[in-house]
Amino acid sequence: MKKSKFLLLLALSLVLSAFLVACGGGGNTAKNNGGQEELPSGEGEPTGPQVLNVLDSAEIPTMDTVQGTDAVAFNVMNNVFEGLYRLSENDEVVEGVATKHEVTEDGLTYTFTLREDAVWSNGDPVTANDFVFAWQRAVDPNTGSEYGPYMMNGKILNATQVSEGDLPVEELGVKALDEYTLEVTLEQPVAYFESLMTFPTFYPQNQKFFEEQGDKYALEADTLVYNGPFVLDSWEHEVGWTMKKNEDYWDAETVKLDEVNVKVVKEVSTGVNLYTAQQIDISPGLTSEFVELYKDNPDLISYLEPTIFWFKLNQTKNEALANVNIRKAISMGFNKKDMTDIVLNNGSIPANFSVPTEFVQHPETGEDFREKNGDFNEFDLEKAQEHWEKGLEELGTDAVTIEILGGDTETAKTMQEYLQNQLETNLPGLKINLKEVPFALRLDLDSAMDYDMQLAGWGPDYLDAISFSNLWITDGGNNKMGYSNPEYDKLLNDVMTTYANDPAKRFEAMQEAERILLEEDAAIAPIYQRGTTRLWKPYVQNVYKHNFGPDFSYKWAYISGK
Repeated sequence: MKKSKFLLLLALSLVLSAFLVACGGGGNTAKNNGGQEELPSGEGEPTGPQVLNVLDSAEIPTMDTVQGTDAVAFNVMNNVFEGLYRLSENDEVVEGVATKHEVTEDGLTYTFTLREDAVWSNGDPVTANDFVFAWQRAVDPNTGSEYGPYMMNGKILNATQVSEGDLPVEELGVKALDEYTLEVTLEQPVAYFESLMTFPTFYPQNQKFFEEQGDKYALEADTLVYNGPFVLDSWEHEVGWTMKKNEDYWDAETVKLDEVNVKVVKEVSTGVNLYTAQQIDISPGLTSEFVELYKDNPDLISYLEPTIFWFKLNQTKNEALANVNIRKAISMGFNKKDMTDIVLNNGSIPANFSVPTEFVQHPETGEDFREKNGDFNEFDLEKAQEHWEKGLEELGTDAVTIEILGGDTETAKTMQEYLQNQLETNLPGLKINLKEVPFALRLDLDSAMDYDMQLAGWGPDYLDAISFSNLWITDGGNNKMGYSNPEYDKLLNDVMTTYANDPAKRFEAMQEAERILLEEDAAIAPIYQRGTTRLWKPYVQNVYKHNFGPDFSYKWAYISGK
């Protein structure tokens, strides 16, 4: 099917879908289609029932903070647990369990003072040992955490040796000096260390409760204890969950919401119907037809996020993807602008990069990361076909079959069908099969490297370009596609060691690493940087949207004027 015909049929399908639904019933903001520019903030006083009803697109894969790897889990964890610090409005780092810290002149040792009024939901105090226990679990090779080594190796003293089984967990650079004093020793200075302390992997865990629960720990709402603004009151797997205000939270007076109800809904049309029926207060991210349908609605709100979606190209399972010309052909072989402007139409922009725009700036010049590096592997049909023909010749074949692993939500299926059509149309001899699975299964298949190509995304874990750059280090916990380049590895090693105290060289090394990743190796095929457009009830105030780490904080949210 030709591209123009496919897009026409897709557009007609989307319009019909919108009609049926209608008849039935920071710098992190960017104006789009007449929508508001900012989330409702600080307007009016709390009034009426303080209950927020929202959606998520998938089941929580895990509530064990050292095992979390995804946005769904991290968002819930952020609201029912609390680390040393947390993010507030405009991604400011504010007090959590820690009230303050001191750092040595060499930037290697942090001493945190913990508040004595922080307690777990079972009444136990939150102590320094709770952090030591959790962090040791996170890098213990017997735990099998992906994020523990990813977040701690090269940062926390001895984390790499511990995670590789060369040192006991007691050698990790974290100590409880007393019940309310935590000492953390680093391998080298970490410029973003305070923001790192807001991330769920670094949250505490109650050792006694963990050991009492055994294999049942974190499997249900009642096999967890909580120390955050809310507690997980109920959890009906694959259906939804409810968070209720934690009356024992040290800052409970600040928390205005009594309850946050979350339903799992995979179809955007269902979510929009729930919104128009007044059953939820924030819609899911809208697909193209609904953006058009509600473009004049004052509830419409849009923002650009520092989240990129790309194809991961597994070089170990399918011989074709081990060929750099085949990878370059795929990377250049689909129209990204049609994807963002027609298929998505939600404020997303084409991505020809692996570090997003409007995220981080050069420490000396203030230039955005993108200003120097620009774009790589833009859609270019002629070049794509040249690489494709050369790759097929090198493989000694005239046909290749590749399976794309993707999601099973309505939006994901629409994107995957578009990409399938583009690649099969533009690269003669290519057959694309789609494997559309639930999110948790996709994570399992990724971990096992049991896929050819995978439609995946990444949002930053902390405010630094390395949150994207270190994904692709050889054998890294998030690489999972067999990519390895010694020059890339050396640059990232220099970023974390040699250039640790030279912010400009550090920044520029990551820019060069991106060039190698994309221009030379086409290790991944970037697709788009996500924009999100939602319907958002104006009475929902002070839900803080974060540019890195967990998506939302409900600690300061409230309902006013419903």
